[in-house]
Amino acid sequence: MRIVIYTDGAARGNPGRSASGYFIFDADHRLLFKEALYDGIKTNNFAEYYAVISALEKVAELYGYDNEIELFSDSKLVVNQLNGLYKTKTDHIKALNSQAMTLSKRFKRCAFSNVPRENEYISMVDKALNNLLDRISIKWSSQNGKFQKRIG
Repeated sequence: MRIVIYTDGAARGNPGRSASGYFIFDADHRLLFKEALYDGIKTNNFAEYYAVISALEKVAELYGYDNEIELFSDSKLVVNQLNGLYKTKTDHIKALNSQAMTLSKRFKRCAFSNVPRENEYISMVDKALNNLLDRISIKWSSQNGKFQKRIG
């Protein structure tokens, strides 16, 4: 089966409140699954990579590895790192890159492509992430000295 994925990551601040998301389509662009995930306080690069990893894991869970994947992202950095055109420099990004590459190699075929942020499907994922981040507020708890998330 040919599966098309669009991913995006968002961070309000860098690092800041972040979210990762993806839309999974069949070859005829019929929506199969979509998800927006709150990441906590992370960088934008983390959110972009986590979107890719989460999408590949979901495809494997729902449809197995015997699929051809076309994954699109507006993150030139992530796509070029996954395609081996850019080096990964920091340890946490190297770990995310390695995890994404390991997952991608398990599929029959997996191609990563960069598309502009204005792409209609990337815009749909971006809207879902912003809606999620709008609903989440972080407040400092003086009682336990930790950030707590509140959704609603």
